[in-house]
Amino acid sequence: MYAEFYNLTGLPFQLTPDSRFFFESSVHSKAMAHLTYGLNQAEGFIVITGDVGAGKTTLVEHLCSSLDPQQYTIARMLSTQTSADDTLRLVANGFGIQSEGVSKAELLRRFEDMLIANFNDGRRSLLVIDEAQNLTVPAIEELRMLSNFVVNHMPPLQSFLLGQPQFRSIMALPELEQLRQRVLASFHLGPLTESDTRAYIEHRLSLVGWQSDPRFTQGAFWQIYRETGGVPRKINALCSRLMLFGFLEETHMVDEQSVLQVAEELKTELGDVVEWGAAAVQNGVIARPPGIDDELGQFDQRLSRIEAKMDRNDQAIKRALALIASRMDKESE
Repeated sequence: MYAEFYNLTGLPFQLTPDSRFFFESSVHSKAMAHLTYGLNQAEGFIVITGDVGAGKTTLVEHLCSSLDPQQYTIARMLSTQTSADDTLRLVANGFGIQSEGVSKAELLRRFEDMLIANFNDGRRSLLVIDEAQNLTVPAIEELRMLSNFVVNHMPPLQSFLLGQPQFRSIMALPELEQLRQRVLASFHLGPLTESDTRAYIEHRLSLVGWQSDPRFTQGAFWQIYRETGGVPRKINALCSRLMLFGFLEETHMVDEQSVLQVAEELKTELGDVVEWGAAAVQNGVIARPPGIDDELGQFDQRLSRIEAKMDRNDQAIKRALALIASRMDKESE
């Protein structure tokens, strides 16, 4: 809806990781240097950690998109808390190896054959595991064992482990000492700075034909940074709603006040409301907790804002349908 209103060629703030929108901030530039260094070593493990929404997946997808598919075979796996054997089967499936009804010994033989075939064809095999903090210790050890394969004195497999900060604690466990010895590069991806946050927003907008419509004020950029802490996914969520808000209000400027209003709406929708707790019961009578009247008043205000937002959404749907109908009429002429 808002893309057409602002004459954009696409949606700039989608939450799904997309390497086309990769922004090389100061912190992402350092992370990419670590990835490139590790990749050039052609063996072992590369570990990237970061908070939820920091851009770990987008970072690695950007790297993978730059690699020649004739020289690399890449398998991706979103980890879950599966057993070591099931993890092995998921990895095999990622490389296109049939694992159903196959013994572990046969599966390992097929995996080795795949690695040898890729190596002989001049292709390196890369394994990318996202949400690595969900891996069990036995599953991580199974991945380490896969790195033992050697073809012509060369390791044919290299692995990227992407995880949330707690994965570093898991890596520090005594039983994973052998894995730590095989980590060639490790980097923690922190949030964007205030200046990078502005550049990130303008970068994503520029990729969809943005011509300063809507115009973001300096105060808006500052408030977006303050509300999101520089976390890319939070920036995307907030900016997407800001664009929708601008469309609904038919405005061509995003200022600090609109950022505050939309951020508050998002917090309300995500359940950031006062926790009342259980009411006290004394002598069979339910007592009203202290301050409950004020809290109910705040809840009513938030409910009113939600209802107002729903009304605006209804208006947006009607306007969108009108735009579609108008465009169809023009095409039929």
